Amino acid sequence: MTETTHTQAMPPQPPDDAFEPYKPRSPEVRAAMDALGRLRQDLFHDAFAYRPLPPMSPDRPFVRRLPVRWREYAVWTPHLVVTAAGGIALLVGVAGDPPGPGGGLLATLVVLAPVLMTLARPVAAFWLSLVASWIGILPNEPWDNWPWTTGGFLSHLVVLTVVAIRTRPRTAAWMWAITAFYGFGFVSVLGGGHYDNDVGSMLVVSAIALLTVSVRQIRREAERTVTAQQSETAQERSRRTLLEERTTIARELHDVVAHHMSVVAIQAEAAPYRVDNPPPELEKAFVTIRENAVAALTELRRVLGVVRAADYEAPDAPQPTLADLDALLANVREAGLTVDKGVTGAVRELPQGVELSAYRIVQEALSNSLRHAPGAQARVEIGYVIGGLGLRVVNGPPPRPALLKPSPGAGHGITGMRERVSMLNGAMTAAPTAEGGYEVTVFLPAATPAEGDA
Repeated sequence: MTETTHTQAMPPQPPDDAFEPYKPRSPEVRAAMDALGRLRQDLFHDAFAYRPLPPMSPDRPFVRRLPVRWREYAVWTPHLVVTAAGGIALLVGVAGDPPGPGGGLLATLVVLAPVLMTLARPVAAFWLSLVASWIGILPNEPWDNWPWTTGGFLSHLVVLTVVAIRTRPRTAAWMWAITAFYGFGFVSVLGGGHYDNDVGSMLVVSAIALLTVSVRQIRREAERTVTAQQSETAQERSRRTLLEERTTIARELHDVVAHHMSVVAIQAEAAPYRVDNPPPELEKAFVTIRENAVAALTELRRVLGVVRAADYEAPDAPQPTLADLDALLANVREAGLTVDKGVTGAVRELPQGVELSAYRIVQEALSNSLRHAPGAQARVEIGYVIGGLGLRVVNGPPPRPALLKPSPGAGHGITGMRERVSMLNGAMTAAPTAEGGYEVTVFLPAATPAEGDA
């Protein structure tokens, strides 16, 4: 007996792209679907969400000009303006279209309620205004002006304007379109037997108001975007300048340290030949010193060499120090800046990093004086104190300020000086003087020879 097992075959599955032709491919259809999605997002999604109108900022010029006792109340000016607009719409409605019997309270509510609701639920206020415009005409016979009464016309216009201010231009466009659809639809359905509709007036006036608000919002948004981009660009420029200055400092320090390590290696190699019959221990010590110096120099070049640009060439001459300051001052005088130098304290040799940074700081400060105060008087003061070195570079006001031209690179030199001072754990101040000039004061800590020997 043979047992046969029947396996039910699965129906063939359609390929993944079988229903692809049924998807809307037309750009018009996609545009319409996107428009409906934006309409739902702007006027239907969270339409009744609670969004209270915030008070004005106390920093607004309007508020700052008021007396102190009025400022805490002035921040609520937008709420007062909206409430006053609702009250005016109510008074206009009562005066223009006196309500029929029993319709006074209803006419008051349908005119005032949407305007007040814009303070807390702006999108819901728009929908309430449409419903209120239909309810408001019921107690009035005949319907001389419809589908809005005189007060309802003004109330709906105020609602459109306030909601447009509190939302965005796209929402304002949707509200205008729905208002037009509502007005023409109302005329088409209930047009028989009535006359003198004001749909056209509503659309023209509201279009002007909404266009004005939208243009103002777009302009303010563009200004905020430009301000943010300018701020980001300034920060990026400052960060790039700082990195460039750090790279320059690293290059200079690399050259300084490499020079000293080379001197140590050469002296360690030559020292045994300067002593007659040196003991083996001394020769071995000098060999160890030389090997460590060469290893440190190789590692230093490997690590710090990455900061060099491809076309950077190490200077042949040693890095400048304060001993080269007189040559710098001579060059500055030839450029047209009258500069004097004063030195106080006992002049001594400082660490080469401090000497180099001090020279560069004086050089940059005098360059700024040439750039921003050509022809002015300047003075460089150097003070040797126990704890380090003090610098003061001050210049007077420019003789002819009207002839000065803007300098796009202004401010980068101060950044470089601060970076050098920070690297040495020093202190620096840079600020205009009372006479109209500029002063740079720096203190660079440096160990005394006794401290260094200890």
